[in-house]
Amino acid sequence: MSPPLRVLIADDELLARKRLSRLLGALPDVEVCGEAADGEAVLAAVRAGGVDVVLLDIHMPGLSGLDALALLPEGRPRVVLCTAHAEHAVEAFEHGAVDYVLKPVEPARLQKALERTRARLEADARPRDTTPSPEKAAPPPRALPRLPIPTRQGIVLVDPETISHASLDDELVTVFTTQGEFLTDFTLNELAEKLPEELFHRVHRRALLNLRHVARLEPLETGGYLARTARGHAVEISRQSARELRKMLGLRRGAEDEG
Repeated sequence: MSPPLRVLIADDELLARKRLSRLLGALPDVEVCGEAADGEAVLAAVRAGGVDVVLLDIHMPGLSGLDALALLPEGRPRVVLCTAHAEHAVEAFEHGAVDYVLKPVEPARLQKALERTRARLEADARPRDTTPSPEKAAPPPRALPRLPIPTRQGIVLVDPETISHASLDDELVTVFTTQGEFLTDFTLNELAEKLPEELFHRVHRRALLNLRHVARLEPLETGGYLARTARGHAVEISRQSARELRKMLGLRRGAEDEG
Protein backbone atom coordinates (compact mmCIF):
# COMPACT_ATOMS: atom_id res chain seq x y z
CA MET A 1 0.00 0.00 0.00
CA SER A 2 1.29 3.44 -0.92
CA PRO A 3 1.77 5.98 1.88
CA PRO A 4 -0.77 8.80 1.98
CA LEU A 5 -0.14 11.80 -0.22
CA ARG A 6 0.68 14.72 2.10
CA VAL A 7 -1.01 17.85 0.77
CA LEU A 8 -0.42 21.47 1.79
CA ILE A 9 -3.37 23.79 1.03
CA ALA A 10 -2.27 27.32 0.10
CA ASP A 11 -4.98 29.93 -0.38
CA ASP A 12 -5.55 33.33 1.23
CA GLU A 13 -9.33 32.72 1.47
CA LEU A 14 -10.47 30.71 4.48
CA LEU A 15 -13.57 29.40 2.71
CA ALA A 16 -11.47 28.16 -0.19
CA ARG A 17 -9.11 26.34 2.21
CA LYS A 18 -12.08 24.76 4.00
CA ARG A 19 -13.58 23.58 0.71
CA LEU A 20 -10.31 22.03 -0.44
CA SER A 21 -9.84 20.39 2.95
CA ARG A 22 -13.33 18.90 2.72
CA LEU A 23 -12.73 17.61 -0.82
CA LEU A 24 -9.38 16.11 0.15
CA GLY A 25 -10.93 14.42 3.17
CA ALA A 26 -13.19 12.44 0.85
CA LEU A 27 -10.28 11.07 -1.19
CA PRO A 28 -8.45 7.84 -0.30
CA ASP A 29 -4.76 7.88 0.64
CA VAL A 30 -4.64 11.67 0.97
CA GLU A 31 -3.64 13.58 4.11
CA VAL A 32 -3.84 17.34 4.66
CA CYS A 33 -0.53 18.21 6.27
CA GLY A 34 -1.10 21.94 6.70
CA GLU A 35 -2.51 25.20 5.39
CA ALA A 36 -0.92 28.46 4.28
CA ALA A 37 -2.51 31.85 3.58
CA ASP A 38 0.37 33.47 1.65
CA GLY A 39 3.49 32.67 -0.34
CA GLU A 40 5.91 33.15 2.54
CA ALA A 41 3.99 30.60 4.62
CA VAL A 42 4.15 28.16 1.70
CA LEU A 43 7.94 28.43 1.51
CA ALA A 44 8.25 28.03 5.29
CA ALA A 45 6.06 24.90 5.29
CA VAL A 46 8.04 23.37 2.44
CA ARG A 47 11.34 24.07 4.18
CA ALA A 48 9.99 22.34 7.29
CA GLY A 49 9.43 19.18 5.23
CA GLY A 50 6.71 16.57 5.14
CA VAL A 51 4.94 17.99 2.07
CA ASP A 52 4.40 15.94 -1.09
CA VAL A 53 2.00 18.24 -2.93
CA VAL A 54 1.06 21.92 -2.68
CA LEU A 55 -2.40 23.00 -3.86
CA LEU A 56 -1.42 26.57 -4.66
CA ASP A 57 -3.59 29.61 -5.32
CA ILE A 58 -2.13 32.36 -7.53
CA HIS A 59 -3.47 35.61 -6.07
CA MET A 60 -2.25 35.83 -2.47
CA PRO A 61 -0.91 38.78 -0.43
CA GLY A 62 2.83 39.37 -0.63
CA LEU A 63 4.34 36.63 -2.75
CA SER A 64 1.92 35.38 -5.37
CA GLY A 65 1.50 31.69 -6.02
CA LEU A 66 3.65 31.93 -9.15
CA ASP A 67 6.34 33.81 -7.19
CA ALA A 68 6.34 31.08 -4.54
CA LEU A 69 6.43 28.38 -7.22
CA ALA A 70 9.52 29.96 -8.77
CA LEU A 71 11.24 30.22 -5.35
CA LEU A 72 10.66 26.65 -4.19
CA PRO A 73 13.99 24.92 -3.52
CA GLU A 74 15.48 22.06 -5.52
CA GLY A 75 13.81 18.79 -4.61
CA ARG A 76 10.62 20.73 -3.99
CA PRO A 77 7.23 19.04 -3.63
CA ARG A 78 5.01 18.81 -6.68
CA VAL A 79 2.63 21.72 -7.23
CA VAL A 80 -0.94 21.87 -8.52
CA LEU A 81 -2.22 25.39 -9.20
CA CYS A 82 -5.81 25.99 -8.00
CA THR A 83 -7.04 29.31 -9.31
CA ALA A 84 -9.95 31.13 -10.91
CA HIS A 85 -7.66 32.63 -13.57
CA ALA A 86 -6.94 30.55 -16.69
CA GLU A 87 -4.49 33.00 -18.26
CA HIS A 88 -1.52 31.94 -16.10
CA ALA A 89 -1.51 28.29 -17.19
CA VAL A 90 1.44 28.52 -19.58
CA GLU A 91 3.65 30.30 -17.02
CA ALA A 92 2.69 27.76 -14.35
CA PHE A 93 3.76 24.82 -16.50
CA GLU A 94 6.99 26.61 -17.39
CA HIS A 95 7.78 26.72 -13.64
CA GLY A 96 7.14 22.98 -13.29
CA ALA A 97 3.54 22.76 -12.08
CA VAL A 98 2.09 19.28 -12.54
CA ASP A 99 -1.48 20.44 -13.16
CA TYR A 100 -3.67 23.54 -13.30
CA VAL A 101 -7.15 23.28 -11.77
CA LEU A 102 -9.72 26.04 -12.19
CA LYS A 103 -12.02 27.21 -9.40
CA PRO A 104 -14.60 26.29 -8.36
CA VAL A 105 -12.67 23.06 -7.90
CA GLU A 106 -14.67 19.99 -8.86
CA PRO A 107 -14.04 16.76 -6.88
CA ALA A 108 -13.36 14.61 -9.97
CA ARG A 109 -10.96 17.19 -11.42
CA LEU A 110 -9.07 17.46 -8.11
CA GLN A 111 -8.79 13.67 -7.85
CA LYS A 112 -7.44 13.47 -11.40
CA ALA A 113 -4.82 16.14 -10.61
CA LEU A 114 -3.68 14.28 -7.49
CA GLU A 115 -3.53 10.96 -9.35
CA ARG A 116 -1.33 12.62 -11.96
CA THR A 117 0.84 14.06 -9.19
CA ARG A 118 1.18 10.70 -7.40
CA ALA A 119 2.24 9.06 -10.68
CA ARG A 120 4.89 11.75 -11.15
CA LEU A 121 6.20 11.29 -7.59
CA GLU A 122 6.34 7.52 -8.01
CA ALA A 123 8.24 7.91 -11.28
CA ASP A 124 10.73 10.22 -9.53
CA ALA A 125 11.26 7.63 -6.78
CA ARG A 126 12.02 4.70 -9.09
CA PRO A 127 15.70 3.78 -9.23
CA ARG A 128 17.23 4.31 -12.61
CA ASP A 129 18.97 1.39 -14.29
CA THR A 130 22.53 2.45 -15.04
CA THR A 131 23.76 -1.06 -15.95
CA PRO A 132 25.27 -1.05 -19.43
CA SER A 133 23.46 -3.26 -21.93
CA PRO A 134 24.06 -4.04 -25.59
CA GLU A 135 21.15 -1.79 -26.52
CA LYS A 136 22.55 1.05 -24.42
CA ALA A 137 26.18 0.59 -25.38
CA ALA A 138 25.97 2.85 -28.41
CA PRO A 139 24.20 6.14 -27.59
CA PRO A 140 21.98 7.54 -30.31
CA PRO A 141 23.39 10.39 -32.35
CA ARG A 142 22.98 13.70 -30.59
CA ALA A 143 20.55 16.13 -32.13
CA LEU A 144 22.06 19.33 -33.41
CA PRO A 145 21.85 21.99 -30.67
CA ARG A 146 20.94 24.55 -33.31
CA LEU A 147 18.61 24.37 -36.28
CA PRO A 148 20.07 25.34 -39.67
CA ILE A 149 17.53 27.53 -41.44
CA PRO A 150 18.14 28.16 -45.14
CA THR A 151 17.32 31.75 -46.02
CA ARG A 152 17.85 33.99 -49.03
CA GLN A 153 20.97 35.39 -47.34
CA GLY A 154 22.45 32.01 -46.39
CA ILE A 155 22.04 29.45 -43.63
CA VAL A 156 21.21 30.82 -40.17
CA LEU A 157 21.89 28.62 -37.13
CA VAL A 158 19.14 29.09 -34.54
CA ASP A 159 18.64 27.63 -31.07
CA PRO A 160 15.14 26.06 -31.26
CA GLU A 161 14.25 27.35 -27.78
CA THR A 162 14.66 30.95 -29.02
CA ILE A 163 11.99 30.41 -31.70
CA SER A 164 8.59 31.72 -30.60
CA HIS A 165 6.64 30.76 -33.70
CA ALA A 166 6.68 30.31 -37.46
CA SER A 167 3.97 31.52 -39.79
CA LEU A 168 3.05 31.06 -43.44
CA ASP A 169 2.09 34.20 -45.38
CA ASP A 170 1.24 33.65 -49.04
CA GLU A 171 3.85 30.99 -49.86
CA LEU A 172 6.66 32.16 -47.59
CA VAL A 173 7.41 30.94 -44.06
CA THR A 174 8.81 33.38 -41.50
CA VAL A 175 10.58 32.08 -38.40
CA PHE A 176 10.30 34.45 -35.42
CA THR A 177 13.10 34.28 -32.84
CA THR A 178 14.35 36.38 -29.94
CA GLN A 179 17.17 37.52 -32.27
CA GLY A 180 14.97 38.52 -35.19
CA GLU A 181 12.83 37.23 -38.04
CA PHE A 182 14.01 35.00 -40.90
CA LEU A 183 12.32 34.14 -44.16
CA THR A 184 13.04 30.50 -44.96
CA ASP A 185 12.61 27.99 -47.78
CA PHE A 186 11.39 25.39 -45.25
CA THR A 187 7.71 24.52 -45.31
CA LEU A 188 5.81 24.47 -42.01
CA ASN A 189 5.65 20.66 -42.25
CA GLU A 190 9.41 20.46 -42.63
CA LEU A 191 9.93 22.77 -39.66
CA ALA A 192 7.53 20.73 -37.52
CA GLU A 193 9.55 17.57 -38.25
CA LYS A 194 12.84 19.25 -37.30
CA LEU A 195 11.76 21.12 -34.16
CA PRO A 196 11.28 19.45 -30.73
CA GLU A 197 7.69 18.19 -30.60
CA GLU A 198 7.48 18.80 -26.85
CA LEU A 199 7.95 22.54 -27.50
CA PHE A 200 6.23 23.24 -30.80
CA HIS A 201 2.58 22.76 -31.69
CA ARG A 202 0.81 23.14 -35.04
CA VAL A 203 -1.89 25.50 -33.81
CA HIS A 204 -3.14 26.54 -37.23
CA ARG A 205 -2.62 25.41 -40.81
CA ARG A 206 -0.50 28.54 -41.16
CA ALA A 207 1.32 28.57 -37.81
CA LEU A 208 3.67 26.67 -35.50
CA LEU A 209 3.83 27.91 -31.90
CA ASN A 210 6.27 27.46 -29.00
CA LEU A 211 4.09 27.66 -25.86
CA ARG A 212 7.04 28.73 -23.73
CA HIS A 213 6.97 32.11 -25.47
CA VAL A 214 3.22 32.70 -24.98
CA ALA A 215 2.34 35.43 -22.50
CA ARG A 216 -1.45 35.44 -22.91
CA LEU A 217 -4.27 33.54 -24.61
CA GLU A 218 -7.18 35.70 -25.77
CA PRO A 219 -10.43 33.88 -26.66
CA LEU A 220 -11.88 34.47 -30.13
CA GLU A 221 -15.51 34.34 -31.24
CA THR A 222 -14.60 31.42 -33.52
CA GLY A 223 -13.80 29.27 -30.47
CA GLY A 224 -10.06 29.58 -30.99
CA TYR A 225 -7.49 31.81 -29.31
CA LEU A 226 -5.19 34.64 -30.20
CA ALA A 227 -1.85 33.86 -28.58
CA ARG A 228 0.22 36.89 -27.58
CA THR A 229 3.95 36.18 -27.37
CA ALA A 230 6.30 37.85 -24.92
CA ARG A 231 7.63 39.99 -27.80
CA GLY A 232 4.15 41.21 -28.71
CA HIS A 233 3.38 39.08 -31.76
CA ALA A 234 -0.10 37.65 -32.30
CA VAL A 235 -0.59 34.04 -33.45
CA GLU A 236 -4.03 32.66 -34.26
CA ILE A 237 -4.93 29.28 -32.74
CA SER A 238 -7.66 27.41 -34.60
CA ARG A 239 -10.79 26.14 -32.88
CA GLN A 240 -9.65 22.50 -33.11
CA SER A 241 -6.17 23.32 -31.81
CA ALA A 242 -7.73 25.36 -28.98
CA ARG A 243 -9.66 22.26 -27.88
CA GLU A 244 -6.45 20.21 -27.81
CA LEU A 245 -4.62 23.00 -25.99
CA ARG A 246 -7.29 23.19 -23.29
CA LYS A 247 -7.02 19.43 -22.74
CA MET A 248 -3.23 19.63 -22.53
CA LEU A 249 -3.34 22.53 -20.05
CA GLY A 250 -6.18 21.02 -18.02
CA LEU A 251 -8.46 24.00 -18.66
CA ARG A 252 -12.22 23.78 -18.30
CA ARG A 253 -14.02 22.75 -21.47
CA GLY A 254 -15.47 25.67 -23.41
CA ALA A 255 -19.06 25.86 -24.58
CA GLU A 256 -17.93 25.31 -28.16
CA ASP A 257 -16.52 21.92 -27.15
CA GLU A 258 -20.03 20.66 -26.45
CA GLY A 259 -20.90 20.50 -30.13
